[in-house]
Amino acid sequence: MKKEEKVRYWLKSAEYDWKTAGHLFEKRDYPYALFFGHLTIEKILKAIFANKFEETPPLTHRLTYLAEKIGLELCPERQEILEIVTDFNLEARYPDERFLFYKKCTRKFTNKKLQKIQELREWLLKQVKL
Repeated sequence: MKKEEKVRYWLKSAEYDWKTAGHLFEKRDYPYALFFGHLTIEKILKAIFANKFEETPPLTHRLTYLAEKIGLELCPERQEILEIVTDFNLEARYPDERFLFYKKCTRKFTNKKLQKIQELREWLLKQVKL
């Protein structure tokens, strides 16, 4: 695959995940809406990585690590958002942590976090230079 194809692969997958996050929010599946928000940001970061280095991105879900590897200059607010969104990765949670997270995911909480993810998403997409 050429570099541009790899980048477009990651971006297309991120866009699909972002739409899925919206559908899950509409269906009131708030924890998984946030999980797909996490996947969206992760895949955009991986698109930026693939574009910048022309190699396969690291196999990690840690968003701050990916941002560091890319060399993104993050203001403290964006750094904090990446750390928060990393916590939405449900695959890495033990069942007791997962249930506590589910309780926290009210409509209001989830909507607020998805708005922050949307802002970050838009900013990150501007960093992709094809």
